[in-house]
Amino acid sequence: MMLGACKEKKKSDDIITTKYVPKQPVDPIAMEATTQNTSVNWGGSQYAVSVVRTPADSSSMVKDENNQKYFDNVVKVSVNRPDGSSLFSRTFTKSSFSSYIDDTFKKNGILASIRYDEVDNGKLEFSVVIALPDAVDDVFIPLEMTVDKQGIINIRQDDDMEMLDYVDADDEDDDD
Repeated sequence: MMLGACKEKKKSDDIITTKYVPKQPVDPIAMEATTQNTSVNWGGSQYAVSVVRTPADSSSMVKDENNQKYFDNVVKVSVNRPDGSSLFSRTFTKSSFSSYIDDTFKKNGILASIRYDEVDNGKLEFSVVIALPDAVDDVFIPLEMTVDKQGIINIRQDDDMEMLDYVDADDEDDDD
């Protein structure tokens, strides 16, 4: 018995690992359609702001580095006056913001989000996000869009990283 306990075990030099298999593309992926309806006190009156995001048709697709296809989105922004008449209504696509994004985002990005933020300096302020679809929370270009009382829009790069509240809002929706 004693001799068996002292026997040295043979060590193996074999390394066991898993083989990397790249992810195979599946059917095109679309972001969920969303609607944001907000009543806004603007200049002492209540305005109705509506932002509706829907996946675009199949001609508006992009691919990631694994050739996975993603639908782009279209976003309709509407602002109605207190009497119900339309002050502003426009449907946006990624190309609506093409002069604010580089070639990478023009080719591979999607219009991920437009969200109403606040009234600032007498204008309605919206956050716009153009993102790479496989990294929406990590790789994106933030823009700020304002609409004035004449329905005129202004777009600029958004340096205020607090606009990233849209990520938190999406995360909260997932917890429901």
